[in-house]
Amino acid sequence: MPSDRTTSRLRPFATTIFAEMSALAVEHDAVNLGQGFPDTDGPESMLDAARAAISDGRNQYPPGLGVPELRHAVARHQRERYGLDYDPDREVLVTIGATEAIAGAVVGLVEPGDEVVMIEPYYDSYAATVAMAGGVRRVVPLVPDGDGFRLDRERLADAFGPKTSVVLVNSPHNPTGTVLTPDDLAEIARLCVEHDAVAVTDEVYEHLVFDGRTHTPLATLPGMRERTIRISSAAKTFNCTGWKVGWLSGPPELVAAARTAKQYMSYVGSGPFQPAVAHALDHEADWVTASADALQRKRDMLSAALRDAGFGVHRSEATYFVCADPRPLGVDDGIKFCRSLPERIGVAAVPVSVFADDRDPWRHLLRFAFSKRDEVIAEAADRLRRL
Repeated sequence: MPSDRTTSRLRPFATTIFAEMSALAVEHDAVNLGQGFPDTDGPESMLDAARAAISDGRNQYPPGLGVPELRHAVARHQRERYGLDYDPDREVLVTIGATEAIAGAVVGLVEPGDEVVMIEPYYDSYAATVAMAGGVRRVVPLVPDGDGFRLDRERLADAFGPKTSVVLVNSPHNPTGTVLTPDDLAEIARLCVEHDAVAVTDEVYEHLVFDGRTHTPLATLPGMRERTIRISSAAKTFNCTGWKVGWLSGPPELVAAARTAKQYMSYVGSGPFQPAVAHALDHEADWVTASADALQRKRDMLSAALRDAGFGVHRSEATYFVCADPRPLGVDDGIKFCRSLPERIGVAAVPVSVFADDRDPWRHLLRFAFSKRDEVIAEAADRLRRL
């Protein structure tokens, strides 16, 4: 019997870089700036609401679409913040985090052989999800733009064709911290309309944008409300990554497609956490604003430490992440460098090249997470200076 019975389309995704780097961090007692999760909890009133829900017996299967109070809170939030009006009973679906929302949308909408346009580098679950659906990836790179990155719009237009079914759009962007410009979004919208493609937008960092920037959902552009599945979650907004409460919104026929796939993935979950997230969406906007302000300051702390250590540092416009270039230190192999850092200086990062099909332009780059307590970033800064 073969030692590996995993299907060929999923074998490339058997392990993740996050597991490898986190294991090295534990082995060497390193400061883990590789995996993007905070080390402090979300708003106390949200935690109290979860405790109350558990005590009140809300511990069984929630409704398949999600608990009504969360679906209504999601709809209210999008209407008040972006002017997007979704019917909470037909156009909002609660999922097990944004990862399941993406998987449900792609598996529910992509036929085998369909092409899925993706921005490169991409969050690692995107490629695995497209493989599960039997789709074909068409990647469009971000390219250098001063100390940051921009979308290659010429390559974007070339990626669309008669087999294009879905475009996966991630802005604010993980891993680079890029926020797509209005012109980028307008070009994506134009191509979606021209090719009758569906946009699946991963907007989990929608509230964590810096330096006075604002987030614009693709669904707000002309012609896009009716062809966009918009995805977000509580994880990054409210520091509760372990709760796995996400949601998607869109026109009924697209939500129905995602739900058809999703209901055979997890069916339902996160029962007592759903009403707690609903409470946070309705009552903790000030906490979210303060959290984004704190993250901007943490970004500045870590960026300064990386510069002091000799790295070139790229502009981070949003998210938890800053990308650093070790070539000034004489290093051009990011994977090898990341594997050595936990033992060498006691800091863990992740190489950006693992998030790309064409790895060569990204082979040197490292991603560091700054979603940590100040004292953790300060300790990482001291260790980085040993370089």
